[in-house]
Amino acid sequence: MLQKIRERLTLALLLLLPFHALLVTVLTRVFFGANLPPESHLVLWKEGLLAIMLLVAVIEFFQQPKTKNQKLQTDKIDLLILSLIALSIPVTFLQKDLGDFILGFKYDFLPPMLFLVFRRVGWSESFQHYALKGLLIVGGILSVYGIISFVLPQTFFTWLGYSDLHSLYQAHGPLAPFQQIGGLGLRRVQSTMSGPNQFGIWLLVPSSIALVKVFQVQDREYGVRSTYYDLITALVLGTALLLTFSRSAWVAAFVVVAVLVCRTFPRHQLYKMAAGFAVLLIVAVAGISVLKPGILVRTASSKGHIEKPLAAIQTMVAHPFGLGLASAGPASNRKSDTCVYVDAGSDVSWAVPHPDLCVFVASKQVQPAAKACNCPFVTENWYLQIGVELGWIGFFLFILLIVLIIRRLRKTMQLQTTSYQLQTSIGLAFIAVSIAALFLHSWEDAAVAYTVWILVAVVLQRREAAAVDVRSV
Repeated sequence: MLQKIRERLTLALLLLLPFHALLVTVLTRVFFGANLPPESHLVLWKEGLLAIMLLVAVIEFFQQPKTKNQKLQTDKIDLLILSLIALSIPVTFLQKDLGDFILGFKYDFLPPMLFLVFRRVGWSESFQHYALKGLLIVGGILSVYGIISFVLPQTFFTWLGYSDLHSLYQAHGPLAPFQQIGGLGLRRVQSTMSGPNQFGIWLLVPSSIALVKVFQVQDREYGVRSTYYDLITALVLGTALLLTFSRSAWVAAFVVVAVLVCRTFPRHQLYKMAAGFAVLLIVAVAGISVLKPGILVRTASSKGHIEKPLAAIQTMVAHPFGLGLASAGPASNRKSDTCVYVDAGSDVSWAVPHPDLCVFVASKQVQPAAKACNCPFVTENWYLQIGVELGWIGFFLFILLIVLIIRRLRKTMQLQTTSYQLQTSIGLAFIAVSIAALFLHSWEDAAVAYTVWILVAVVLQRREAAAVDVRSV
């Protein structure tokens, strides 16, 4: 009974999370008024649901007929998660307060904690089946809406409750409806989510599921095979992914496709396919570079992807034991001013009606004149963010955690079980998001983090760990 309740709550969470930003924005507009930040009471619905799920899972865990030693048994992955949390406590409280710890913990360690708990309870085959099916359906809905939103007027989004500005994240204001590629005026779609990068990274999950089906990976129990519907779904998801113009998501999606191709086709065919794809890629890149060079080479964005990681490394050298949770990344965004950087000679008159914006021209603050702005510390790399917060020890422990999970997932992907489709899809999705984390704060969005970590927990259930041989990892 408890397992059925937990699974239904989990399925509801996984399918509702991608709609979170849109629902909160619209409901804030309806019940509290326009031009307001997302109402906190509405934002916390997912944490409330998670708390209920965790409570049910803990009760269920202690009701399982196991000895005390079996219940408390841990492996290397568990110990790494617990070690990172233990490290974060003294590092944070020596320099920051409880509020910073809670905010940073929410982003950095709540999803791995869910993984730690949920892998200790059972998950039925029917839950796994409906989770994959539901994510594909939701992915298709969000992709269609995202494609349509590519041409919708900004007044439509303002009517829904979004900001009248685009391309800006305001910690104390409504969400921007979309971002534009600077200089091109080309819209980057974000569908129902808080940004195009967040949407692009989340799409890696349903895209992995669709691609596994397209490549005819079969689930023995349900007899799932590739159909025209699967191919159409994959094409719709791929189109939406392209329109996010998230280069990090593109790279991660390419890795997913490459892995599936290598697993599906014999080696003698791979060389011909690789040569043909290389020619196609060169032609496509050359054509885009000539017609719309700003799509691939965005000076400001590319510069940030170089300068910000270097600044993070310099901070880690200066503070080898870390600055504590909430010092960098999305938590830093939440408690800092909204800062906009533009090139010298740029017109900044558009910012005058928004006096709370901090505007910098060639690194010199020009607005507001009355205060010094506190800009967020964005590392553009999740691993370096952990390094800034927890120092070199936390940096290497987190990398080791990701490597061990990927190795464990790789082993499960080689097992011929009834959950093969789930194992392969979620294994690829975890690898893809981990790759994107090299260029973005890819784990910051709740829809991505909770979905992937929970489903990885389903794949790496403790009761199945023996089949993978824990001691071999």
